[in-house]
Amino acid sequence: MFGLIWTTLYWWLRPLVKWVLRRTTGLCELQRVCYGEQKGATRTCGVEFSLQHSRSPEIQKCVKYIDGKCQERSLSQELIYYVVFAIVKIKGINTKAHKGFSDVLGECLTQIWGYRQLVAEVEARRKEPYDAVNPQHEQKLKALWDHMMPDTHLEARVTKQWQMIGFQGDDPQTDFRGMGVLGLENLLFFAEQHNSAARHVLARSLHPKWGYSFAIVGINITHLAYSLLLAGDAKTHFYNASKRFLEVRAFHQFYCHLFFAFDEMWRQERPRDIMEFSRVRDKFEAQVKQKLKNPMAFFKCHFVLENV
Repeated sequence: MFGLIWTTLYWWLRPLVKWVLRRTTGLCELQRVCYGEQKGATRTCGVEFSLQHSRSPEIQKCVKYIDGKCQERSLSQELIYYVVFAIVKIKGINTKAHKGFSDVLGECLTQIWGYRQLVAEVEARRKEPYDAVNPQHEQKLKALWDHMMPDTHLEARVTKQWQMIGFQGDDPQTDFRGMGVLGLENLLFFAEQHNSAARHVLARSLHPKWGYSFAIVGINITHLAYSLLLAGDAKTHFYNASKRFLEVRAFHQFYCHLFFAFDEMWRQERPRDIMEFSRVRDKFEAQVKQKLKNPMAFFKCHFVLENV
């Protein structure tokens, strides 16, 4: 009850507080955030909050327009510059007196809408179903095998060999139904860019007592990474990870960190069998979300390979 009262009071008093601070400091809320908050997620989240809750129709129009460009996946740095110029003009900010403000705001906007465009790009790939008739999809699948099993010849397109890297049956296509091409691209990126780590995880997944299905778990981790991205939980990591527009590569790197970290937790948990997967996964997700609440969160792919 107290929390509800405080929230209501905050939103009722917010315009008054902003007005008082503007009068006493000579700075608008965006300036106070850009000048007063630490660079990275703290500052960018503050700018995002301010823009989202602005009562200015012109600001809201800018936000809506740039959101549309993100959904179309057609955002550009030039558009960011235009929006910065528009906000500065709407707020009546003297750029001669505040020379660094536009650059700082532009960096924050690049992160905010770069994240939103990344969400749209990842969603598009998730919705793209794996198609065995599509040569690009087939090439990626074959490349996954070649990177994970370089010393073993793949005898056929449909074969029980796929189970050696953790697919459920003879045809991996059926395992990509939930996450589409995104699940395959994540696995392939891990295998290509962090081959030693990926093959290390595969070897551990084959443990006779604490083993699991490498590919199936990898696709499940794709779902976790996608969910964290979509819900906004991953903003702290991505806002701290890059000043530029986020590319899908950044999502793949995030995935690789999660997969390797899950494998470590799985081994630490010493599960009785694969039936404990849901319990361990839920515990892992809770820990990841807790870490992402830290405004300094940044998941790096620095893998330490221990004995299998």
